[in-house]
Formats: sequence, C-alpha cells, structure tokens
Amino acid sequence: MSILYLEYAFKVAPLQPASDILIAELGEAGFESFVENDEGILAYINKEDWDESVVENIDILQNPKFTIDYSFKEIEQENWNATWERNFEPIKVGDDCVVRAPFHEKPNVKFDIIIEPKMSFGTGHHETTYMMLHFLLEMDVRGKTVLDMGSGTGVLAILAAMKGAERIDAIDIDNWCYLNALENVGRNDCHHISVHEGDASLLGHTSYDLIIANINRNILISDIPVYSEHLKKNGQLLLSGFYEKDIPSITEICAQSGLKFEKNIEKNHWAAVKYVF
Repeated sequence: MSILYLEYAFKVAPLQPASDILIAELGEAGFESFVENDEGILAYINKEDWDESVVENIDILQNPKFTIDYSFKEIEQENWNATWERNFEPIKVGDDCVVRAPFHEKPNVKFDIIIEPKMSFGTGHHETTYMMLHFLLEMDVRGKTVLDMGSGTGVLAILAAMKGAERIDAIDIDNWCYLNALENVGRNDCHHISVHEGDASLLGHTSYDLIIANINRNILISDIPVYSEHLKKNGQLLLSGFYEKDIPSITEICAQSGLKFEKNIEKNHWAAVKYVF
C-alpha cells in the first residue's frame, strides 16, 4: 500500500532568504522533505501527521517583507519520487566529491556518492548538508568511530565511510529515512555502516571519535549534553541545522557540556560548527 503525502506548493517572493526560513519552520511543523524550484518550494508531509491547521503557526507566512502563496494536494509517494527526479541535479562539493542520483553519469572524482532520497533529507542541495560534507572532506577520519545522528539519506555517514572511518552508526527517528539510508548504504557498498531507527536513547554506552548531527535547532539544544557523554576525549562534534544567529546560544550549551568552539562556516545564513571535547 502506498503512503499518502500532502504536497504544498509555495510561491515565494523574493526567494531568499524567505525560502530557507520557510523550510526551517516547515521542518519544525512536521514536513519531511522539500524540493526547491524557480518559484519557491514544494514541501511534503505524511497525511497521517497532517491536519488543516498545520501551517497556521508558520511565522514567515505573516511576514510583510515576503509574498508567499500556497496550495496543496494529496499525492502518493511514487509521485514524489518522480518530482524529485525532475528537479535533482548532481552536487559537487570541493574538487573531490559529487553527490548524484543513480541515473546521473558517473563523475571522475575520488568520492562518488550515489543517493536516492525517497522522501529523506540529505542530497547536498540544502546548505546544511553541503556544509557538513565540506567539513568532512577537510577532516581525517581514518580509523575513527563515527555517529551520524538524524542521518536522513545516510549521505554524511557514507562520506565518512569512504574516507576511511572504521565503524559508523547512522540513526534517524523516521522509519522512511531508516529504510532509505539502508538502501543508500548498500548502493554505495558501505557495509560497515550500521543503520538504526530511533533517537539518542539508542546510544547506550557507546563512545565515538566524531559525532555528526544535522538536525533542527530545538532537538540539538536538547541532545547536545547527550552527545558530549558519548564523545571520546578530544572527540569532535559537527553540528548544523540552524542559522548563523543561533551560533552563540548553541555554543553556550556546548560549553556547559565541556565542548569548545573550534570553527564555523556559513552559507546563505545557515551555519555549521565544529566543537572539540
């Protein structure tokens, strides 16, 4: 039986930064996936999680600085996959990494990552995923243990595996992301990635050299103390999913957990930050 989704088509003017803000607010409201286009964004929410009031508290829709109109319709999951294929172009990160779909031509790069998201977040198109890939590309993870929290498609775990990480756990609370990450891990022959469905409560007594978390701000604020408990001494924490204006508050919470700010990068008002334990 096909899963039913609601597709919201938002027309946004001007596109930036309104589209990025809208995606962030919709994500917190329960929308699972997004496709950006020339007019704005398409946003998708599982019909089981939907009611007619789902967008009533989206603040940017009331902001007079932007004009945002929308309509919505019911679709089947397979129709979303077709929409994604029409809109997805390969993403190049640095000189050595390309994120592409199975139907794209094979590139001549060191890290060729094949991703088919199927309603999961993480193709490299969004600034947060792009920056986390960028961070990983400049790091030496050979022989290290890695945790990818909120793994989505599994793209970050896959790059860590390709760069020589020894053991990788990828965790996402969403069942569809869990299944999709399993598929993408197999597609990229990264069989030493263990994919799990759940949240930070799954971590038990495991510790890691590197923890990656590209999740929305509120979940990060709640879970940063948990991440610090599972980092080895001198371990590193990469965080994204929030705006550059949020860096001070995120850094303050990290400091309370013994994590020191090391470096941040920014792209279109989004931030990714590296901390050291």
